[in-house]
Amino acid sequence: MRMSLAMLIALACMTGPALADACIRKDHTTGNVASSALLDGLSGNVIARDMDCEDQPHAARAYGRSFRGPVGHRYEWSRGRNRGYVVTNREYNRGPRLCRDFTQVVYRKGREFDRAGTACRRRDGEWEFLS
Repeated sequence: MRMSLAMLIALACMTGPALADACIRKDHTTGNVASSALLDGLSGNVIARDMDCEDQPHAARAYGRSFRGPVGHRYEWSRGRNRGYVVTNREYNRGPRLCRDFTQVVYRKGREFDRAGTACRRRDGEWEFLS
């Protein structure tokens, strides 16, 4: 049986974080991501393990809005039955870098997953997930 590239990428994305770069390549080529650096960081981070490859671009856009928007505001994303939100809880400086602590909630396959993390702005203006 021959598998299309999309089927191979989807299979690779489901096999775990070791092959998460397949998710990234798929989204870079379609141009559906507002910030590819943010998606790169999300895809390689433990906070993304509750999302599938198709969820990540939607979540990345919510993260981008959260990191640019006011602290304490809830930014939601959804894709079919999968959905979630991110809330920036605190903003502070870590050395010369602006950082934000956040909480995310992901609803996937009828289950709720809560995680917390930190992202800091890089020199180029993009956000980098630290935890």
